[in-house]
Amino acid sequence: MPMKLEVGDKVELKKQHPCGNHIFEILRTGADFRIRCVKCDRQVWIDRPTLEKRIKKVIEK
Repeated sequence: MPMKLEVGDKVELKKQHPCGNHIFEILRTGADFRIRCVKCDRQVWIDRPTLEKRIKKVIEK
């Protein structure tokens, strides 16, 4: 069962971004997700199974 993730949710990932931040905002959902680093505003495309494995917790709905 896929996680209930929506556009605008902020998630903390287990692996940090090269800028040192763990917090990402979800910009697009579906089979592939587009997430944005809250610190440096870099956007990353990532597939759903990989993202769900890397999420530590959902911070903000």
